[in-house]
Amino acid sequence: MKAKELRELTNVELEGKLGDLKEELFNLRFQHATGQLENPMRIKEVKKTYARIKTIMQERAAKSAEA
Repeated sequence: MKAKELRELTNVELEGKLGDLKEELFNLRFQHATGQLENPMRIKEVKKTYARIKTIMQERAAKSAEA
């Protein structure tokens, strides 16, 4: 998911997506360890999306702290 799309979501939706990505990343790592992972690039995609969400949430927190 692109950052532009993520910025349109509310904080509650972002937190929900964050939980989903964390669970997916856990499952992907488990599959990778057991040799069952078909698309190893998916781990990279999930990690980047997770980082994007955390960045957006941090930006919003900093912006609300300023005001």
